Amino acid sequence: MTAFLPAPPVPRGHAEEIAVDGEPEPVVIKLGVWTSNNRARRDKLTPEQLGALRELGMEWA
Repeated sequence: MTAFLPAPPVPRGHAEEIAVDGEPEPVVIKLGVWTSNNRARRDKLTPEQLGALRELGMEWA
């Protein structure tokens, strides 16, 4: 098992550009909004979803 460092907080305005197959241009993903929304709604996530987020280093999950 690989040990992960704790994930630093993601600013709400943070966005990432990623390459998506079939798209001519990179797609902008609003990572800060996604993280903030999931953290605020964590009580609605399944145990499997929370476990996956914990494995990624999201301590709040």
